[in-house]
Amino acid sequence: MKTAVEELTPTRVKLTVEVPFAELEPSLQAAYKKVAQQVRVPGFRPGKVPARVIEQRFGRGVVLEEAINEAVPQFYSQAVEESELFPVSQPDLEVTKIDDGKELEFTAEVDVRPAFDLPSYDDIEVTVDSAVVTNEDIDEQLDNLRDRFATLTGVDRPAQNGDFVSIDLAASINGENLEDQQAGGISYQVGGGSVLEGLDDNLVGMSAGESKTFTSVLVGGANAGEEAEITVTVNSVKEKVLPEADDEFAQTASEFDTLEELRADIAKRVEQNKKLRQVTQAREKAVQALLDKIDIPLPESAIEAEIKEREHQLGHEIENTGLSREIYLKARGTSEEELRKDFEESSRKALKTGFVLDKVVKQREIGVSQDELTEFVVNQAMRMGVAPNQLAQHLADSGQLTLAMMEVVRNKAAAAVADEARVVDTDGNEVDLKAIYAEINAQVGETVEAGDTEDAAENEAEKA
Repeated sequence: MKTAVEELTPTRVKLTVEVPFAELEPSLQAAYKKVAQQVRVPGFRPGKVPARVIEQRFGRGVVLEEAINEAVPQFYSQAVEESELFPVSQPDLEVTKIDDGKELEFTAEVDVRPAFDLPSYDDIEVTVDSAVVTNEDIDEQLDNLRDRFATLTGVDRPAQNGDFVSIDLAASINGENLEDQQAGGISYQVGGGSVLEGLDDNLVGMSAGESKTFTSVLVGGANAGEEAEITVTVNSVKEKVLPEADDEFAQTASEFDTLEELRADIAKRVEQNKKLRQVTQAREKAVQALLDKIDIPLPESAIEAEIKEREHQLGHEIENTGLSREIYLKARGTSEEELRKDFEESSRKALKTGFVLDKVVKQREIGVSQDELTEFVVNQAMRMGVAPNQLAQHLADSGQLTLAMMEVVRNKAAAAVADEARVVDTDGNEVDLKAIYAEINAQVGETVEAGDTEDAAENEAEKA
């Protein structure tokens, strides 16, 4: 087989592939067997019709067509591999020559990953947040913990942001009550960000027993998207009361006997999380700095495929909410035009990032071991709340194990880029990522590759 590659654009090529008929022989034999199974010839059992009889009765063209249909995709894949191309779209195949017994020729036009040189990235410098733990940091985490043990107490005053109220809702259009828009005894936190526009603003200042009517756009039901008169009645107002931060609370909410010990443990965990955040920021910013050094043409077909995938995911999100697309976008404070622009920008960045990290993977010969892939699946399963075996089976059945492996090696490539960079915090202090890896590994209690340290440590933090 002989292949010629013509560059049509920086992201699209045309392959002209010439195949001697001798290399087509296995496909021809398979075609004869397939046709023999399909045809019925008196005197011969199905599948036992000789090749010469098939040619006499049905013509050799039938066999050639079957053989070529099977062989061309295989020869195309072989040509791509030998030419060291990386297609990012389905090829446009065309058989241009069939010289029976001598030669088959076909062409394939396909979008490919652009060729580019990877610049040096050992001169990159990035700034990350400081890992210094303040009293405010500790107080914030302590308040979050107290919030989990809070109680609701009825109050005889108007509702404020953060209060919990029991309310009845009713809606009408042109004075006619909407039966599917009546609800009673709803528990709601004021300021919670209801999709019913105007609800929070009207609840503030209302006391138990009071009612108000305001105009808003319905977000569900048969009249979704229409403007209606909304009547809200407050049945009760309760405020959230946090427990006192003292030794008794420390004993209730943790394994510690004193508040001082609890605060010390919180400080330790806050510092660990801040250092993990430094690792994440260093990788993100180092990769972005590398991207800024390179100008890469991107295949439009690949961009459109990325955009379609984002649209598909958004469709599922909207379907799960039960809202119309218009109402959903309005609740998110965006429009179709802004959404399309955001999808296009994020798709372009995702493609470029993938191309560059894959180049780093190839340059550094980064691989993924079975243990690393297993650890990735376990971490993902924990985050998704499913059994690791179940997720692994799903990835295998859906053909997504390759994508999982790609994500692992790209994560390791991002770590490699960050490790080469000079990292400082906002206070001007040098940040040693390798020292953070070692510290986290010691806390986790197991040896993990630097590229996967963050996931492992986050897992340990979640379990704790």
